[in-house]
Amino acid sequence: MKKPLRIGRGQIGALFIDFQEEHRQDARYLVEHYGAVLANAGRLQAAARRNAAPVYHCAYVVDMAGFSAPLHPVQPDGRSAFSDKNDPLTALCHEVAPGPNERLLVKNQASAFGAGSALGAQLKAAGMPWLAVCGVWTEACVAASVHDAIRLGLRVLLVKDACGSGSGAMHQTGILNLANRLYGGAVVDTGAACRLLDGQTVDAWQVQGAVPLRYTWADAAELYRAL
Repeated sequence: MKKPLRIGRGQIGALFIDFQEEHRQDARYLVEHYGAVLANAGRLQAAARRNAAPVYHCAYVVDMAGFSAPLHPVQPDGRSAFSDKNDPLTALCHEVAPGPNERLLVKNQASAFGAGSALGAQLKAAGMPWLAVCGVWTEACVAASVHDAIRLGLRVLLVKDACGSGSGAMHQTGILNLANRLYGGAVVDTGAACRLLDGQTVDAWQVQGAVPLRYTWADAAELYRAL
């Protein structure tokens, strides 16, 4: 259900998850329509910066030395199958690179709030009840981060078209699954998110009840567009 939403200035930060070159250049991990996703993330960053909202960046970089994940996929030479620390494609895309004084969190797991992460403490210290979230892949690192943010008591503003995955179906169902359990949060597109950061009121999809979106193969895309 869409309802009016306004977020006061100084009440929201923005988190950008794993916008790395491997999703543009590594054939194994390409994100569909990545250029458009990056452009939307760039618009969101610009809105956050002009409103002095804290901006946080994440990069997934795996160092197998001392890495305690026995089932983690590896290449024949023992390097991580993705996001290996020696792969230059773990670099963040230049379109959405951190600006001066913006925080970069390097993680070796899906969630930006995983073990050893200081992000939760930083957000609490900043007094931000809301967090705009976007990134890749929707159903993986974005989903893990959103669930952990909710668990920590943050209200998540999920920016659907500034997220992406390996296919449209993976992305859209990932957003729908998150929307079903986005307690206290909202789903918007980039334009609405930017207006919220500017202090305006927008109509935003906000979850009512438990698991309201009972989608099927036939109507998933239509429900995603309606969010």
